[in-house]
Amino acid sequence: MFTPVLSLLLMLYRKFPAGAPLSTDLMQANNRVYIATSLDGFISDRNGGLAWLDSVENPEGDDMGYGNFMANTDALLMGRTTFETVCGFDVEWPYTKPVYVLSNSLTKVPAEYEGKVWLVKGKLPEVLQYIHERGHLSLYIDGGQTITNFLAQGLIDEMILTVFPVLLGGGHPLFGDLPVAQDFELVNSKVCLGKLVQSHYRRKTGRP
Repeated sequence: MFTPVLSLLLMLYRKFPAGAPLSTDLMQANNRVYIATSLDGFISDRNGGLAWLDSVENPEGDDMGYGNFMANTDALLMGRTTFETVCGFDVEWPYTKPVYVLSNSLTKVPAEYEGKVWLVKGKLPEVLQYIHERGHLSLYIDGGQTITNFLAQGLIDEMILTVFPVLLGGGHPLFGDLPVAQDFELVNSKVCLGKLVQSHYRRKTGRP
């Protein structure tokens, strides 16, 4: 069952169709994160649940900047677990923009997602080159492990993190161990719905 927050996100996905203009300059290529997290840094509870996203009411349907974020996104890149989670929701496929699924185990896209989802595998720079060659330069990186893998190779350029005022006490963490420290600068921070803190960070130095 979807929470009001997830329902809002599904509405916004449909608002920005795949036919929107794509980035064409490789200098514009960037990998961005937009994700919610608990106070203690988890993106789902111990059972993979997201009910905590329903802890803050959003009666006016405030998109908290998500619409602008998606309007400037060419495609999504997510891991297998995130893909399978979305497939398990009892709704229509929520994305109108191309979705790339990073997986070394999946060999075929289910028939109902053909033309909407593409499987990719290999080293991340090679995966990005393949996606860029298809004209998709501004990417929404989704899924905890995928985000960690990108960070580990210094491949995340921006992060928009929305912190919910709840301590889950355990679950799937947003960040895993990284080989080296990385510096990000705060672009802006704001309070959403009177209870959430959303912070926009940008990589302080260029990619390695």
